[in-house]
Amino acid sequence: MIILDDFLIINSTGIYCSYGDFFIDAREAVKVSVVSHGHGDHITSGSSRVFCTAPTKSFMELRYNKNAARDFQVYDYGVPFMLRDVKVTFLSAGHILGSSLVLMEYKGVRYLYTGDYKLQPDPTCPPIALIKADVLITESTFANPCIKHPDPSVELNKLNGTTHPIMLGAYALGKAQRLTALINKHCPEKKILLHHSVLPFHRIYEQYGYIDWHYMPYGRKFIKEHPENVIYLVPPLTFNSYFRAKNLLKVFASGWKGLQSKNDIELFISDHVDWPDILNTIDVVDPQEIWTLHGDGKALVDYYKGSRSVKIL
Repeated sequence: MIILDDFLIINSTGIYCSYGDFFIDAREAVKVSVVSHGHGDHITSGSSRVFCTAPTKSFMELRYNKNAARDFQVYDYGVPFMLRDVKVTFLSAGHILGSSLVLMEYKGVRYLYTGDYKLQPDPTCPPIALIKADVLITESTFANPCIKHPDPSVELNKLNGTTHPIMLGAYALGKAQRLTALINKHCPEKKILLHHSVLPFHRIYEQYGYIDWHYMPYGRKFIKEHPENVIYLVPPLTFNSYFRAKNLLKVFASGWKGLQSKNDIELFISDHVDWPDILNTIDVVDPQEIWTLHGDGKALVDYYKGSRSVKIL
């Protein structure tokens, strides 16, 4: 068994596997793209063939309409397919609905690409399905020993400390749906109003069976008539445009400290792994080599020096 240093190569187009002649999360249109999930920094339009899960296909079609791809090849979790001599299998990444770890097997070596992933429970997507692999290709967004995400239930309880209307900023796909479900559970007195650009993503979640939640489309009249215990859930652009808004509290849900400044309540909720969960992932996968991307892997290099091989892609 030989681990190939050039099994995955990063270039301006994306992450390329020459042994299977495909890209992972391509940044521009390509012949064959394997897509880990539907967030905008992992998808593009116009590729000839796209391999992904059904929810990811739905999110791409919502964003790009007929230009999403010439042809979709949709696979469920755990169902392998071949790209040349590479066997590829999607496994749940626990990041958002449809998000996938990408397992690639070639000449007896198992390469596991994480895309974005999290270990925290999420009522709006299947839990992560980690398996053992020879090489772990992991995101390193929060690969910093100083970062540990708090319990989301503790964070959300902060919202119960006020009856004032709240403008809650969050990414429209994934974070907004998770927040809706968690607020329903931990802040049952709060009424959630959705911005019009967030609503279509909730509708797609409902198409895949996630219907156990309560919300309504935004209505100015409703807020005027029922100003107490209202949460207006909006995407980042809308949130940032209301920097002079009065008579409401501004809150932004994120794991980044920098995005909490100047807000009325800090809300540390992230859909990425923190430092302890990255280490936990490595313990479970037990790879011979760790390759890092989407962030800074220097802390992992230092932590595993002398015990595991860590390479920054």
